[in-house]
Amino acid sequence: MLINSPIIAFTILLIVIFTIPPLFERLKLPGLVGLLVAGVILGNSGLKLLNSDSETIKLLSEIGKIYLMFVAGLEIDLEQFHKTKNRSIGFGFLTFIVPMIAGIAIGRLFNFGWNSSVLIGSLLASHTLLAYPIVSRLGVVTNEAVTVTIGATIFTDTGALLVLAVCVGIHGGEFTALSLATLLGGLAIYSVIVLFGFDWAGKEFFKRTGDEQSNQFLFILLALFLASVGAQLIGVEKIVGAFLAGLAVNDVLGRSPVKEKVEFIGSALFIPCFFIDMGLLIDIPAFIKTLSSIGLTAAIVIGLIGSKFIAAYLAKLFYRYNNAELLTMWSLSLPQVAATLAAALVAYQTVNSANERLINNAVLNSVIVLMLVTAILGPVITARFASSLTTSQADSTSELPTWSSNYQDDLLDDNHNKFTVVVPIYNPQTQRYLLEMAALLASHESGKLVPLAITKGHIQMDNPQLKTALIQNRQRLNSATEISKEFDIEVAPAIRIDDDIALGISRASREQDANLLVLGWSQNIGLRARVFGNIIDSIFWSSHCPVAVTRLLGSPTEFKKILVPVGDLTSETVGAIRFAQILSNANQAEIILLHIRNPKTSQIQVEVFESKVLDIASKNKFKVNTNIKTVKGNDIPRIITQEASNADLVVLRSVRHRTAGGLAVSEVTTQVIKQLKTSFVLLGEPN
Repeated sequence: MLINSPIIAFTILLIVIFTIPPLFERLKLPGLVGLLVAGVILGNSGLKLLNSDSETIKLLSEIGKIYLMFVAGLEIDLEQFHKTKNRSIGFGFLTFIVPMIAGIAIGRLFNFGWNSSVLIGSLLASHTLLAYPIVSRLGVVTNEAVTVTIGATIFTDTGALLVLAVCVGIHGGEFTALSLATLLGGLAIYSVIVLFGFDWAGKEFFKRTGDEQSNQFLFILLALFLASVGAQLIGVEKIVGAFLAGLAVNDVLGRSPVKEKVEFIGSALFIPCFFIDMGLLIDIPAFIKTLSSIGLTAAIVIGLIGSKFIAAYLAKLFYRYNNAELLTMWSLSLPQVAATLAAALVAYQTVNSANERLINNAVLNSVIVLMLVTAILGPVITARFASSLTTSQADSTSELPTWSSNYQDDLLDDNHNKFTVVVPIYNPQTQRYLLEMAALLASHESGKLVPLAITKGHIQMDNPQLKTALIQNRQRLNSATEISKEFDIEVAPAIRIDDDIALGISRASREQDANLLVLGWSQNIGLRARVFGNIIDSIFWSSHCPVAVTRLLGSPTEFKKILVPVGDLTSETVGAIRFAQILSNANQAEIILLHIRNPKTSQIQVEVFESKVLDIASKNKFKVNTNIKTVKGNDIPRIITQEASNADLVVLRSVRHRTAGGLAVSEVTTQVIKQLKTSFVLLGEPN
């Protein structure tokens, strides 16, 4: 009775999701592999603590399946797709049709019917951008070959799901040319309604609700489930509707905090439940039998790897890419996770009137093996060859603006155009170092400093608590003004009443036409911070100007050695260098530009990169002692932390990474911050 209890089943799921992925990541294995293994151990082939047929598992797995495809639609970068639309469609067609043909041939070779063979082909045709964080970290996202591969995802995933819809319809009963035309016509009309209707409705709703994130979050969830239910009503598998919903609200969400919450809920709960259920479905004796007659599994794995390479090679010939770009495109399009697993499960669960499955146990098991192989192989190859693309991106970034000139408004008069640094103050124990940092920056740019105090609002403006808070904030501002005047700069203290601290800071900085926000560091604490983020996260999302989050263990006026990790040559990197140079100019400090190179990167490429970095660093209106240090290695957080032990300050960039499938990817910056024992500045750019 306990085992059949929904609460017990849900508790077991939470324990697995909480403990297993981190353990597997410590073993350098994907966390989703751990979820699959846990499903096998807890299912009928193991301890029998979970049952795939229970209502609890069914519900959570179904939600996880549609959430997986919804997130896949959300993570397709439409802006990147538009930049190289024609080539993205071209490569998308190649990396779809070649594996599709290979899959059909494999299906026919192993005596599957035409419908099942076409379905197997569609399983190989899509791809998941599992290695996106790697190319992002290497700074090669804007390389055309990478952009084209990212854009091709929209074509491959959409095409694979359309084929799935047709194959499921054919398998479900008697299927004629008329019923096929009806299905395709209905799907086309439904796609237009979802893509354009939900996009319009979302923009209108977000425009009217402003900062009501809870209602916006519910709207997105409603759009997901409405699209899924609607797909079922027209006779199409619900994951098709979920994917369309993701594409539809993609533009609405942008990079807003609501998108972060939507993806967090999926990656923390529902999507892991789907992978555990996949493990529950694995029948160990049947799985061993499948692998013992290894022909089908080997054919599917080799067919996928070979056909994806052929597609990338054809793209190289058509678009004149080099070998590094060829191998990067191939490795990025290898992993088969999100659409492949979701579609395979749908096909496995589709049974016709004769009680025949669309694909059998052998194909499902082979697809799981394919997922494991490609999820490991793809990112490994990407890390090996994408580093060679760095210089091709750097060629177009040799002339980049400084962070202090990015956000000036030419339409404003000279008085308002003065460089402005806003410093929210609250903690008297840390505000001196914070104000000193801001004052050094404002003084260098001949600007002004705005100490800002936010008072939490009340419904009644005569509330005694509000009056007390205002008095305390005025005292803090008086103290801040005295500290700021030591640097002989213009000081304009400001106080604001607002219901939301983070938005109050962002709104006040916008009203002040701030060029930079300087904040104190605070850790995410507790469950609420994990789910809803803290004030710093909210300001990063909403601010119109760059944000510098600081943890200062000493006075900025005494910094003599500043470390700046340099991994690429984007405008954000240049901003970090300029920031360090301004502080260095005030203290005559030395700047160390730390470049951690891949051990397999050639010496010529390293020398070219170093030359470009030093060239950019030398283009400023002041002379500071700037040197570059190149260290060979793969453990980036460890190397940065080790080099930082000899520095007074480390200047980092805030970069958020996500992967299709929603499973969390640890960020280098996050790991570095946890390990640093010295002062640091975390620079974030506005959206």
